[in-house]
Amino acid sequence: MSKAFHFHEHGGPEVLRFEDVEVGAPGRGEVRIRNVAVAVNYRDVLMRRGVPAVKSLPSAIGLESAGIIDALGPGVSDFAVGDRVAYAGMPEGSYAELRIVPAARLIALPAAIDERTAASMMIRGMTARCLLHDAYKVQRGDTILIHAAAGGVGLIVCQWAKHLGATVIGTVSSDEKAAVARAHGCDHPIVYTREDFAERVREITGGEGVAVVYDSVGKATFEGSLRCLRRRGVMASFGEASGDPDPVPPRRLGALGSIYLTHPSVSNYTA
Repeated sequence: MSKAFHFHEHGGPEVLRFEDVEVGAPGRGEVRIRNVAVAVNYRDVLMRRGVPAVKSLPSAIGLESAGIIDALGPGVSDFAVGDRVAYAGMPEGSYAELRIVPAARLIALPAAIDERTAASMMIRGMTARCLLHDAYKVQRGDTILIHAAAGGVGLIVCQWAKHLGATVIGTVSSDEKAAVARAHGCDHPIVYTREDFAERVREITGGEGVAVVYDSVGKATFEGSLRCLRRRGVMASFGEASGDPDPVPPRRLGALGSIYLTHPSVSNYTA
């Protein structure tokens, strides 16, 4: 018998129950993992709150973790018992002691990366990759804007975009977070609580605007983000932490410089 977290109603952390579960043996092409570290993703929080509501209750929770394989199913040859692995993007259920996962969804962990680091970077890293290479392919010389630059995805985007040769502008809520963002490659941290980030972006870019805005905040930043874009720039809205933005008539995109609006989701870019 193992244990896992479930919730039987929507609400705060108090609705989570640590319950007995029967995990069993892995089937063909599967492995059983003893979790060492489980990531807490903001999507988990929204799901627990019921935004959106899950299809049925009770529900498991959690999308990513890292651990050690303790059993192999038939047909698994790429891994062995004792291997350290991580995964993300499975159906909910990573908040658990044991988890059965298709071997094809696993990545082996190199010795230099511990389980806590791996679990915390899976979906965030996949999201950053999707943003920088698929939603808009960042090129050397581009100037980009990333909201929540000191957040989990933001810090990865700052480092990766800088490596690609971009100038990185990022919004943060405090001087402390500005220092963190700057240390991770953000050239121009903007403390949005005391200055208009859209005006500041225009100043930094000499009035041209940025090639792309990566916005996970939503309603609170959406309109300002549109004003930050250069002609034919890309607005990549990948989250709504502050709520859904107001609808945008298509002709307005033309009036703003024939800009592009997309909502990238990692699930649409992975097998």
